[in-house]
Amino acid sequence: MKIAIIGAGGVGGYFGARLAAAGEDVTFIARGAHLEAMRRNGLRVLSALGDLTLEQVKAESDPGRVGLVDVVMVAVKLWSTDDAMQDAKPLLGPATGVISFQNGVEAIDVATRHFGKPHVMGGVAHIAAVIDRPGVIRNSGTLARLTFGELDGGASPRARALLEACKRAGIDASLSDDIERAIWEKFVFIAGLSGMNSLTRMPTGPIRSDPMTREMLRDVMGEVAAVARARGIGLARDIVDAQMQFIDGLPPDMVSSMLGDLTRRKRLEVEWLSGAVVRLGMETQVPTPLNRAIYAALKLYANGAPPAPEDRRT
Repeated sequence: MKIAIIGAGGVGGYFGARLAAAGEDVTFIARGAHLEAMRRNGLRVLSALGDLTLEQVKAESDPGRVGLVDVVMVAVKLWSTDDAMQDAKPLLGPATGVISFQNGVEAIDVATRHFGKPHVMGGVAHIAAVIDRPGVIRNSGTLARLTFGELDGGASPRARALLEACKRAGIDASLSDDIERAIWEKFVFIAGLSGMNSLTRMPTGPIRSDPMTREMLRDVMGEVAAVARARGIGLARDIVDAQMQFIDGLPPDMVSSMLGDLTRRKRLEVEWLSGAVVRLGMETQVPTPLNRAIYAALKLYANGAPPAPEDRRT
């Protein structure tokens, strides 16, 4: 199967490397030091599920050099979604599927605006992985799962082919007959936990252990679920309970990528996480006061945290 991966970071780099190691025709669209390292030394994955090294990888900065592909997997930061969709255009043949494996809930709309619904699929990635250094992906823990599907719920040839490719690569993957619901199920979790991690500057363990922050986390996720239902997404009644059970099973030192970005004074995805909850809540007239508070508290850091007062020089 011919696959292009736009964004060779933690998600795209990990799953792309697994697929390439299993013999799929994978090209990474990347830039900067990471691209140069892959071209020079290949791509390495460090994981409790098994390390691997690709001595040679296909890596390009220009998608126009790749040709048409069967599937485009998009795994960039949320602020780069429009740019990624532009990058995908030279890759599309008549039956190419474009799948976002990003954290937000608006990528399907962005992709549909660029390509029309027939090309667009939906996806969810469950994994904790980062670029450890250029050319090296580090996967923390043993959770590495992909869920994807067609917007109409059907099992299309391209969806089945990708599922078989994932199985050959040893990737835990499944097809969903309601992928938008699956995307929102993860969004309830990721918007809640990333918001609380970043607001408190604390890992998951203390947040879930303290009665007050635990209750606030539940209520933040409850607001997200209410917005989803107002938009016609059929979430289970116990979705918040289910996500709390999942959170209770996470390592106590686990932190969201947004807290990692905040700590490193990098740009945040808050506009497309807590900010999206607020924005979509306003559209559906669903109150989201806790997500609004988190968004307001983090918004001034959205483009990277300013230096601490003691770091400033006059």
